[in-house]
Formats: sequence, structure tokens, C-alpha cells
Amino acid sequence: MTRTITVEKIHSILVNTKTILSFFALIGTIFLFSQASFAENKSLFGFGTHQYQVTITNITAHQTFTPILVASHQTNVHLFTLGDSASEELENLAESGNPQPLADLLEGIGVRDVKTADAPLPPGQSLTFTLSARAVIDEISVAAMLVPTNDAFFALNGVDVPVGNFTKTYYALAYDAGTEFNDEDCDNIPGPPTVCTGEGFNLSRENAEGFVHIHRGIHGSGDLSAARYDWRNPVAKITVSRVHH
Repeated sequence: MTRTITVEKIHSILVNTKTILSFFALIGTIFLFSQASFAENKSLFGFGTHQYQVTITNITAHQTFTPILVASHQTNVHLFTLGDSASEELENLAESGNPQPLADLLEGIGVRDVKTADAPLPPGQSLTFTLSARAVIDEISVAAMLVPTNDAFFALNGVDVPVGNFTKTYYALAYDAGTEFNDEDCDNIPGPPTVCTGEGFNLSRENAEGFVHIHRGIHGSGDLSAARYDWRNPVAKITVSRVHH
């Protein structure tokens, strides 16, 4: 059977073909625009290296934070593992308040950025660091000793960097490094100077728990008053937000 193609049918086919081609052209234009827009504004999606503000607030009543360490790093980096023995560098921070050995260790394994404070942070006070990090890829860690204690420290042990314009707020717990017996004796506690002026870092771990765990606080068993120096978790409020220029 012979089919007759009329002028009207040819016109209809051409119109439909033109419509389809226009549709695909529009899709292609949108795709190219999206690619260009993404390339120009990829920072909005969290990619690339940016500057972040990390603000730490001491929310204890009478515990002072020794000079604080903050670092940005990939997800395979950890300051410690709960239930495992603390590194010597973390022990130094938790017993003496000196963050530099841990900072040197982190720099040696190629973390993105490491900063340390110049002075302690008293109760109720805040301190802000600026450091570089990549959202989605990097994490942020924070740590410092609590004084007066034998080997207590607070930490964020690898938390997410906020994407885009969002701000993230974290609350940090106090941990026991498990490297020194909690005798609460000022002969073994380095500060603050108005309270204790004893020894800080000591390699001996005799009678210590031997592993990192949640700190049980001050019990008044030595020179420290539990009524004054004990605390309840959390001990620090930490906010992370991107710096916009």
C-alpha cells in the first residue's frame, strides 16, 4: 500500500524536529552554563582550600586551658584513640600543657595546617584561630590540657569542616590521657601558678590507667578542692566557620 506524504505532514515533521533540536540546544546551554558557574563558584559547594575561624570558649567554672592546639588534616589523622595508649606527644600536652611536640608530630605527617596559642585560656574566655582547610575532605582537631589536673585534656578528635556559609558548633569533652596517676598532688601538677607549681611532663606511667578515657573529674583526694575544681562535661564550646573576603 502506498502512503502519501502531504505538505502538511512534512511541515509537521520539520516543526517537531526543530522543537526537539531546540530542546537539546537548551539543555546543552544550561549544562555549559552550569559547568561555568560551578567552576567560577566552586567554593560555594565546599571545594578548594579556604580560611576558617575556629573559636574556642572555656565553659568550665575554674579550670584553665593551657595553650591550645588546632589543626586541619585528612580523615586518617587522629590525635588519639579512646581505649588505646596515648602517644608521648599527647602525654606531654596532657601532663605539662606544652602543645609543641604534638604540633611537630602533626606537621611531620603532612597535615594541612597547625596553630598553637601563645597563652592559656581562663574560664569564661574565648580565643579565635584562623587556619586553612578543605571542606568535605579535611577535618579539624583541637586539644589542650586542663589545669589544675594531673593529665586531663579536652579535645575534638577530627570533626567535619562546614560546607559553604554554614557554621558548625561542637562541644568538647575532657579526657584522661591515662599517663599519670590522678593523685591531685600539686607536686605533680604544673599550674596554674596561683594554684600549683609542680612537675609537668614525666615519662613514667607508673600506676596510671594506661589508656585514654573520659575523665572522672576532681575528687578532692589531694591538694585540689573538688567543690572548686571539679567539672561536668562538656568543658569547651567550639565554633567553626568559613572566612569570607
